Amino acid sequence: MLILALETSTELGSCALWRDGALLERTCPAGRSHSETLLPLIGELLRDAGTTVGALDAIAFGAGPGAFTGLRVACGAAQGLAVAADLPLLGVTSLEAMAVQTGDGNVLALLDARMGEIYAARYRVADGHCLLQGEIRVLAPADLPLPEVSGWRACGNAPSAYPELQKRLLAADIGFVPGVLPTAAAVARLAAPRLARGEGIDAALAAPLYVRDKVAKTVAERLHEGGRA
Repeated sequence: MLILALETSTELGSCALWRDGALLERTCPAGRSHSETLLPLIGELLRDAGTTVGALDAIAFGAGPGAFTGLRVACGAAQGLAVAADLPLLGVTSLEAMAVQTGDGNVLALLDARMGEIYAARYRVADGHCLLQGEIRVLAPADLPLPEVSGWRACGNAPSAYPELQKRLLAADIGFVPGVLPTAAAVARLAAPRLARGEGIDAALAAPLYVRDKVAKTVAERLHEGGRA
C-alpha cells in the first residue's frame, strides 16, 4: 500500500509517504508559505522514494480544522494530484493526527484557533486508531469543559498559547504533552487502515473542515474580544 499524505493546517507543513508501514517524511521550510513550498517538497519526496504519483494507491490530506489558507493548500494539492492520477482521497482531521502522536489512552486534543479561541476534541486512542468522543468544537479556552474522570492527557499548542488554560489542565490533574502539532506522518498512519477498509472518496467530494462559521474577523473584532491582533 502506497499513500502520499499532506498536512498544512498549521505552521508545521509536511508531506509523507506510507509504504506498507514504512514512512518517509519531509517538512516544509520555515518562514515560507505552504503554497510555495508544498508541491516542490512532494516532488522531492517522491524522487527520493523512487516512485511517482501514478504508482500511488491513494492520497491523504489534513482536512482541518486549522489555518484556513493552509487547509485549502493541502486539500487543493491533494485534489489536483488525485484527479490527474485518478486516485481516491482520504481526509484526516488535524486533532486526531495530534491525538495519535500522543499515544494510547484518553487524549484531549487542543489546537490554537486564534481569535481568542481553540479547537478541541476528545479521543480514545488504541493501537494507532482514534475514536472521537463527542464532537470537534471551537470555543473560548475558559469555556472548555474538562473531563471529570482521571486518566486524561492533553496535547497541542493551545495550552501554551493560553496560560490560563494550561493552569486549568494542571489543576484538573490532566497531563500535558507539549510540542504536538499535526504531521503528514500521523495523517498517513490514520489513513492507511481506512483505505484498506475502502473508505477513500472521489477527489471532487473532498473539502476542508473549518468548524468555525466565520473564517475571518477584523483586527478590531479580535482585540475587542480579547484575542490577538
